[in-house]
Order: sequence, then structure tokens, then C-alpha cells
Amino acid sequence: MKLLKPSMDQIPAYVDALERGWSPDNLRPETTQEQLSRISKDAALFVSGLDDPTAKAGPIRLPDGSEVPRLPSIRRWLWDDEFCGHIGLRWKPGTEDLPPTCSGHIGYSVVPWRQGEGLATAALIAFLPEAHAFGLKYVDITTSPDNPASIRVIEKSGGSLLRSYTAAKSLGGHATLLFRVSLAE
Repeated sequence: MKLLKPSMDQIPAYVDALERGWSPDNLRPETTQEQLSRISKDAALFVSGLDDPTAKAGPIRLPDGSEVPRLPSIRRWLWDDEFCGHIGLRWKPGTEDLPPTCSGHIGYSVVPWRQGEGLATAALIAFLPEAHAFGLKYVDITTSPDNPASIRVIEKSGGSLLRSYTAAKSLGGHATLLFRVSLAE
């Protein structure tokens, strides 16, 4: 498994995953159609906005439909003979703190036909040095208590449960577990 910076070379495989029903956003399923539309209009612009360490790509739409300023972010595509999913990092420069409209530093998703192969765990472990390179001492990752696979991924990557809470309405208002992964050397 490799982590690739999104590129036009792999966009056909990304589109294929979207068309097969995968969604890069577990809180906003409509993201799939929004992305297919953006790709059909200007695939190069879409790809360039996925890796955005200067937060220039514009606001982010939350599950409740509201928009908030974008945080600096990077995204990598999981690749193992084909597109397998994505992993992304968002941060606020100079601090580990995140605004209340951002539930965690890292999010990831594996296409359904490749789940259960350890790809998410491998991707998260491989991705942590990139987070550290941006000066973060730790990353917070959230998941649903009803997602034992994601809980295992986080724990296998060094995550410790900090707390359980109900997410803000703007983020879906669902039960959430907050984990922290230390990036200390």
C-alpha cells in the first residue's frame, strides 16, 4: 500500500470509486455527487484543491449545510494496485487546537470492496509522520462508537480514547469517540 498525493494520473480510478458508490465523506453522502460534478467541470482544479496546505480552496460545507472557513489540509490517496480510499489531515497552524466545527485532525475512508485488509491501519501509521512534519505533537481522531473497525484502526496506530460525547448539531449531532495519537519522537 502506498500513499499518493492526488494527481490527474489517478483521477479515473477515483471517479470509478465514486461511481461504484464509495463516498469520501461519511457525514455527507451527497459529497459523492458533488465531487463527480466538480470533476466533470474541471478535473485538474478538483485535484489541485485536494492538497491544500494554505487553505486557499474556499469554505467547507458541514453536515447541516452551513459553511465554515477551510483549514489548511492535505490528502493522500491509498493505492494498492488500484485506488483504495483516502486519508486527510487538517490543522490550525501553530497549535493542536481545532475549531469546534472540526471534529479531528485526521479522517480516512477505504472503499467497501477493499475493507478488512488492514489498509486503513497501514495508511494511518504511514501518514502520522506527515502530521508531525507540520509541527503537530499529537492528532485527534474521531469515530462512531458503532464503528468497531475504525476504533481498531485508531488503537493499532497508537490512539488512546480521551472521551465520548455527542457531536455538535452542525457536525451531525451523533455519538462520537475522541481518540488522541501522540506524535512525539
